[in-house]
Amino acid sequence: MFHLFVPFEDSLKVSEIYKPLQDTLIAQCIKIIGLDKDGSTRPTRFLSATRKIWSKAFPKSRKAWLPTGCLQLLEVLHWALPKMSLVSSDFSYLPDVRIMGDRAPLVSTKKDGITVDHISYLDAKGDSDIFFPTDFFLLERIDHHSSGWTSEPKNSGSSKDSKPIKLRRSIILDTAAFIEQFGLPSKTRTKDGYNPLLDDFKNTKFYLSVPTHNVI
Repeated sequence: MFHLFVPFEDSLKVSEIYKPLQDTLIAQCIKIIGLDKDGSTRPTRFLSATRKIWSKAFPKSRKAWLPTGCLQLLEVLHWALPKMSLVSSDFSYLPDVRIMGDRAPLVSTKKDGITVDHISYLDAKGDSDIFFPTDFFLLERIDHHSSGWTSEPKNSGSSKDSKPIKLRRSIILDTAAFIEQFGLPSKTRTKDGYNPLLDDFKNTKFYLSVPTHNVI
């Protein structure tokens, strides 16, 4: 059973209320990332059999932030550019996040040169910044889904065990690994050996996705 936290504003303050899940976009996102099956967004290969059984027998409530905006963007991109090559980069995690929930954002306000991190997104008023980390495993799953890999195999005479044909090839790289492979790190190294493109940005990753030969 899924419920949504919905911001509700009255004359005094902004608060949250529970509402049954009715939004089709959110329902689609939940199905793609697998929350409707075992309650976990991690790839099934990382879950032990015992944990799978336990999570089904004793489900527990949890707060999660869903990448619905990412889903909308990728669906539009794959519709308009089915043969596109995609290179994207973002924060894979954010330090000092005080808000609870999977993939929770960092919400902060800077005033008089002092940054204050909030414990609730409801405190994001005025010129507050909201930063969301990217779960790159979910990004990959959404990308492949949006490209059409979940559709039925094209050969109608195939057996029941036939798997849908993937239309994309993808890889996830740490920023340092991406720069080492595709950049010129020797050109950005300082005299003392420090290299900002390799030594900094430890909490960022790159996602590369290209079409396979299966794309018509």
